[in-house]
Amino acid sequence: MCLPSPYTVDTQIIERLAALNQKYDEACNNGDGVALTATFKEDAVPVNDTGRVYGREAIGKYYADLFRQVHLSNHIFKWDQYSPHIMGMAGNEIWSNGEWSLTYQVNGGGPVQLKGYWSNIQAREGDAWKTRMEMSNVAP
Repeated sequence: MCLPSPYTVDTQIIERLAALNQKYDEACNNGDGVALTATFKEDAVPVNDTGRVYGREAIGKYYADLFRQVHLSNHIFKWDQYSPHIMGMAGNEIWSNGEWSLTYQVNGGGPVQLKGYWSNIQAREGDAWKTRMEMSNVAP
């Protein structure tokens, strides 16, 4: 159950989620699969145009393989103006959506710019927030 508007998410939660997104962006831009994998919960499932990846161990392998071939830069997540949203009464899960953009190069080839949309569910893990589910697409 989502809390109805005009419920606002606590500013400390917003700051922690922004820090998590910054870690994600930096890890992508630095090709750091270990740091990127650490932003996900143990049971996380990212879904993208190549399929689903189940669990942190498989996510780590996915990004290690990706970063061996592809260099990402200018990776940016931007929240939708209405995000994030608290899920449930406990306030331990949040769903968000927005836009993303990046530049990539495959094996030293020319740069290609991509953009698209994302949505995710993040859950509190102690004092930190981690991604439980992430879904993205590529926009034309």
